[in-house]
Amino acid sequence: MAARKRASADTSTEPKSQVKPKSQEPTPTEPPTAPLKSKAGFILAFSLLLLAPYLYLIFHHYKIEHDLKKSILINAGLSLAGFFVTLKMIPVASTYVLRRNLFGYDINKKGTYGGTLRVPESLGIVVGIVFFVLAILFQYFNFTSDSNWLVEYNAALASICFMTLLGFVDDVLDVPWRVKLLLPSFAALPLLMAYAGHTTIVIPKPLIPYVGLEVLDLGWIYKLYMGLLAVFCTNSINIHAGLNGLEVGQTVVIASAILIHNIVQIGASTDPEYKLAHAFSIYLVQPFIATSLALLSYNWYPSSVFVGDTYTYFAGMTMAVVGILGHFSETLLIFFAPQVLNFLLSLPQLSGLVPCPRHRLPRFDSKTGLLTGTNDGTLVNFTLRLLGRMSEKSLCIVLLVFQAIACGLCFMLRYFLAGWYK
Repeated sequence: MAARKRASADTSTEPKSQVKPKSQEPTPTEPPTAPLKSKAGFILAFSLLLLAPYLYLIFHHYKIEHDLKKSILINAGLSLAGFFVTLKMIPVASTYVLRRNLFGYDINKKGTYGGTLRVPESLGIVVGIVFFVLAILFQYFNFTSDSNWLVEYNAALASICFMTLLGFVDDVLDVPWRVKLLLPSFAALPLLMAYAGHTTIVIPKPLIPYVGLEVLDLGWIYKLYMGLLAVFCTNSINIHAGLNGLEVGQTVVIASAILIHNIVQIGASTDPEYKLAHAFSIYLVQPFIATSLALLSYNWYPSSVFVGDTYTYFAGMTMAVVGILGHFSETLLIFFAPQVLNFLLSLPQLSGLVPCPRHRLPRFDSKTGLLTGTNDGTLVNFTLRLLGRMSEKSLCIVLLVFQAIACGLCFMLRYFLAGWYK
C-alpha cells in the first residue's frame, strides 16, 4: 500500500525570456529511489519445486490426449518466455513511471530509511501487456478461424484488457472507492455478451427432493451472477492488500490451485466439451502465473516496485473469467475463502456504519520493526490481533500459508463430498 505523491506540472504561461534566473537558490534534491532488486532466483527455484506435482499429474497420473497435452505444453513454453520478458521489462517501465511521478512511499516502513524511498507504482501494467501478447500469440498454435471457443476466448481477453485499462486509470486519477465497485461491471460486459455456454446449475443431491429438479435453468439470472462474481473477485483482491508481496502472492496461490483443479478435472472426465472448458482455463492461467511470478520477484519484501490497482484489477478479472468459462465458479469462491472473510470483516467500514480511514493498515513501530493490529476490519489487522505483533514479511507469509490451506481444504471438500453433494 502506497501513500502516493505526485509532482504538479509547471503551468506557467510566462515567456521564458521573462523568467528570472534562480541560480542562487538551492536546488531541491529528489528523495532517493528504491533499488530495483529482483528475487528472481529464489522465486524461480521455489516455483520449480511446486511445479513437480503439476508435471506429475500431466505426464504420469492422468492419461491426457496427445493434442491436448501438446497445446498445454506449448502454452507453458510461451509462459516461461513471458516470465523472463516481464523480468526485463519491469526495470525499464520503472524509469518511465518515475518520470511521470507515479511513485509512492511504503507506509509500513515509515520512520525508517525504507520509508523515505520512492517506490515505482502501477507496474502491474507490464504484467498485463506481456500477458496479452502471450494470449494472442497462443491463438496461432491452438485456435482455428472456425473454432467455437475463439469468440469466448477473445471476449475474455477484451474483459481482462478493459479491466486492466480501468485499473491504470484508477492509479493515475485516484478514483473514489464507490466508483471502483462499479468498474468491473463494465469490464465484464464483453464476456457476458459473448457467453454462449449453459445457464443451468446442478441442484445438490440433498436438495433434489425439496426442489423437485436435478438441473435448474437460471437464464439471465445466471449472467447476473457471473457479473457479480467478476465484481467480487476484482475488488476482493484489491482490498486484501497493504503488505509487500501480498497482492501478487495471494493471486499466485489461488491461480496455482486453479491450475491443479483444471488438470484434475481434465484427467477425471470423459466429456470432450468439459475437458475443453478446463483446458481453456489453463491457457489463460499458465501465462498469468508466469508473469505474476516475475512481478513478485520485484514486489516481495522489501518491495522494489508497487503493483498498483492496475494489477489487482487485472488479476481479479482474469481469475473471474477462467472460473466462469471453465464452469467452476463455486470452486473458485471456495478458493477465495480468505478474501470472503476479509470482505465480511471490512463490510461495516465499507458500508459506512463504521468510520473508514483511507489506509486501513497496521501500526508500524520504527524502533522494533514490528506491526501492530488496529481496530480496522481487515484480515491483516485481525491476524495481528489474533497472533500478536510480527514483522511485515512474517505476516505476509502467514497470510499466504492461510491462503494455501484454504485452497487445500477446498480440494479435500470436493473429494469428500463427491458423489453425495452433486
